[in-house]
Amino acid sequence: MSVQAPTRRQTAPGLRARKGGEPIVMLTSYHAHTAAMIDRHCDAILVGDSLGNVMHGFETTVPVTLDMMILHGRAVMRGSRQALVVVDMPFGCYEASKEEAFHAAARLLKETGCGAVKLEGGVRMAETVRFLCERGIPVMGHIGLTPQSINTLGSFRAQGRQADSWAPIENDARAIAEAGAFAVVIEAVAEPLARKITQEVAIPTIGIGASAACDGQVLVLEDMLGLSPKVPKFVRRYGNLGQAIEDAVTAFAADVRSRGFPAAEHVYGMEREG
Repeated sequence: MSVQAPTRRQTAPGLRARKGGEPIVMLTSYHAHTAAMIDRHCDAILVGDSLGNVMHGFETTVPVTLDMMILHGRAVMRGSRQALVVVDMPFGCYEASKEEAFHAAARLLKETGCGAVKLEGGVRMAETVRFLCERGIPVMGHIGLTPQSINTLGSFRAQGRQADSWAPIENDARAIAEAGAFAVVIEAVAEPLARKITQEVAIPTIGIGASAACDGQVLVLEDMLGLSPKVPKFVRRYGNLGQAIEDAVTAFAADVRSRGFPAAEHVYGMEREG
């Protein structure tokens, strides 16, 4: 009898080695069932702090807690088998000190079983990224538009649309790469700048509202499936599940009110005696 070999998960070093090769596919997931559906199609699954918006109805990602990330990270790990699972470090758990960041990141790895963490920030977080990497924690960076900084940014506006604003963003990318991150997300950055950064840094760039020249792409699953009421310009909707769900619920409500559901095939009869 043949025994099927267990599926090996993608690893952070494996994705790091994909620089300049076949583009990396990454989507978000916050549940076991969606993780199971996307797992075989993705190289990496991001348990993003966007779950604050998508799952919990927050206006920003700022209220998301470490415990929330652990809860959803566990679910995604249970639902997936082969993709590298990357869990976001939420606002407030890593900025104060590199030691605090290590304890938070260690909790994420130990309590979820994920393969890497992601944190926002460039030059200002480089020392922390280096500290984590040197202590065995794979880190994915995140530069450009950083949603956790919304209270200082003022709005979710694209970055690098004026040439004189490029240098700080390029410096952020270089600092994260040199600190040891295995990849970096570039969000909502002018296309020529994202293309230039991809050519300049030695680690894979994962674009979201950046450039097709990036080494990979990520989107929020609910955005691309048409489940989010409002999405950024950079989202392409690959489905319209929101309308499909509403149609199904409308049909269900009509059947209940007309007593057309449940029908005979949906209820239980009596067992025969003897």
